Amino acid sequence: MKTYKPTTSSIRQKTVVNYREFLTTDKPKKSLVKKLKRNKGRNNRGVITMRHKGGGHKRRYRDIDFKMEKRGIPAKVKTVEYDPNRSTFISLVCYNDGEQRYILAPKDLKVGDTFIADEKAPVKVGNRMPLGNMPIGTFVHNVELRPNGGGKLARSAGTYLEVLGTSAGLTDLKMPSKEIRRISEKCFGSIGQLSNTEHNLVNYGKAGTSRWKGIRPTVRGSAMNPVDHKYGGGEGKQPRGTKRPKDIWGNITGGKKTRDKKKYSGKFIVKRRSKRK
Repeated sequence: MKTYKPTTSSIRQKTVVNYREFLTTDKPKKSLVKKLKRNKGRNNRGVITMRHKGGGHKRRYRDIDFKMEKRGIPAKVKTVEYDPNRSTFISLVCYNDGEQRYILAPKDLKVGDTFIADEKAPVKVGNRMPLGNMPIGTFVHNVELRPNGGGKLARSAGTYLEVLGTSAGLTDLKMPSKEIRRISEKCFGSIGQLSNTEHNLVNYGKAGTSRWKGIRPTVRGSAMNPVDHKYGGGEGKQPRGTKRPKDIWGNITGGKKTRDKKKYSGKFIVKRRSKRK
């Protein structure tokens, strides 16, 4: 992590990732970049459906290949780049047939390294293969939920899933939340942990940086009026005054199960995630 001399109060606590150690270029591939219209928490009628979003710096979308369906064709890593739309780094890769694509960059994959996506690929960082062919204890990212559906799991900075074993056509995976879930052994996953593992140590240092990121302020409910929140009102600082924690609309938030008990994928969860303390 990179720290700063405390010359001002805004950078006294500021810490950022030292990008110069990891990134190789700051110019994306033009043919793989397109315009991005951000909804900023609004629906098609302009009504706020997700609070605390809005503003922020303009971004361009990097077209990421989550599916990686080019089987049996080796690829070489050309760059490691920053992507403003996700926490992990991305890499521009060039396949042997000349096509170039962006992929999520694993932690130990460097410029000049090669990888391949194939059913019989060796167990090596960056390679992509079916979950059923991976040995126990393998770290994997960008995992499919359905065969040929494209990677959906473990796509953020520093994340990975752990292969616990395969039986009866299903592979047990341990999630970052400690939940154990079963997925078809035919689903593909990329080997290794994702890059930018220090992302969770970043300290913005000032409110303005959050605004650059498109994050608007969050006001405490107890600081509002009774008409605006269930916790509002009272003389001076008051406790919330309700038996169970609620959101701005009065819905119970603390400890209530929100997952549908009849959800089709519930039968594939072997062990639920651990409760927050």
